[in-house]
Amino acid sequence: HQLAAPPRLYQICGRLVPWLAAAGIIALATGWVRGFGFAPADYQQGESYRIMYLHVPAAIWSMGIYAAMAVAAFTGLVWQMKMASLAVAAMAPVGAVYTFIALVTGAAWGKPMWGTWWVWDARLTSELVLLFLYAGVIALWHAFDDRKMAGRAAGILVLVGVVNLPVIHYSVEWWNTLHQGSTRMQQSIDPAMRSPLRWAIAGFLLLFMTLALMRMRNLILLMEKRRPWVSELILKRGHR
Repeated sequence: HQLAAPPRLYQICGRLVPWLAAAGIIALATGWVRGFGFAPADYQQGESYRIMYLHVPAAIWSMGIYAAMAVAAFTGLVWQMKMASLAVAAMAPVGAVYTFIALVTGAAWGKPMWGTWWVWDARLTSELVLLFLYAGVIALWHAFDDRKMAGRAAGILVLVGVVNLPVIHYSVEWWNTLHQGSTRMQQSIDPAMRSPLRWAIAGFLLLFMTLALMRMRNLILLMEKRRPWVSELILKRGHR
């Protein structure tokens, strides 16, 4: 449990953030420059398909982040690890933003295809439910002054909401929906389109990790603000 000790975890997060941020910027820049600037137009959707380089990574990681939160929530509830509960709180805002991006870009992408910004499609509706789940987790975390109680309440909601993930993923197979099938890296996709998408997906993951670790550091400081090591850290920074 030494790695889970707040001072040690704070240091580890601080060391990782610059490297993850740099890698994320490179990956996103590579994916977006190639995707928006050099990838060929789609034979059916023309230029409008390029929103895929925002929508698909955001949609993938909106679910991936929630799955990671579920693992952290389970760990926090079963083994009473405070840092696991903090990880849930650190990841939730990033997941909420990614889900919002997925919904907005999905609406913009679907407008030319469906003739409307929104339909109560199974995939869209379950993704909207995911946004509400993220909002609920964030609200519960801030609803209690007792961090242990807040972590427990948020963790329970996360685990209850896990049932929504397979609904999102398999909705296009279980029901007749307007939403296209899940995006996979099939050989049918032009390599000039597929490669930038992979870069964008990697970039969104690295961006999430960067933002989550930055928030984790802030939450650790708030939780440990009365500890001697935090006071020493503040004094060291003050002397720089």
